[in-house]
Amino acid sequence: MSLEISSLYEVSISGLWAPRHTISGPDGPLGVLTVERNSRGMVTAGTYRPEKGEVLYFRRDPGLLRSQFSLWTEGHEWLGSSLRWNVVRRDIQLHTGSKPLRLLPIPGFRRGWQLVAPKTGEMARVTHSLRKARIEVYRRVDFEVLVFAYFLGSFILLESLWPGPDLRNSEEMIGTATAGT
Repeated sequence: MSLEISSLYEVSISGLWAPRHTISGPDGPLGVLTVERNSRGMVTAGTYRPEKGEVLYFRRDPGLLRSQFSLWTEGHEWLGSSLRWNVVRRDIQLHTGSKPLRLLPIPGFRRGWQLVAPKTGEMARVTHSLRKARIEVYRRVDFEVLVFAYFLGSFILLESLWPGPDLRNSEEMIGTATAGT
């Protein structure tokens, strides 16, 4: 079963220590995501500056886990947070207030992540090549949540090399948001 792409975004990546991710849609550039690191190389924050609209801030939450961030608007409005319950498991839980989502490695030996809803399955997929990425959207998802998922997956790409579950051909649904991979 193949999902139909409803939206497609291309990302151009430049820089190594503090990379800039320029996100473009069919009509041209939409905005730039910048990633900030501390002196030890750990990602501490990110900022998405759209061509039009409100700036988004990704802040590391206190905790030991690498994928524990919050998503905030310029007006200090909380839009979402992420949590990784187990260091060994590769799934990242996203909470946006409306429904829980999961970020899982894509099937196959490729770099990338899939955004999954508990009942409907795969909503979006991000695949990475050397200096480019491709974001495919299959179901309705807020663009802010999509950028947040992209941000989270962009700095832990090596963890996505080992294949994740193939949800497209799976007979069982995703289950609860607390299930691990």
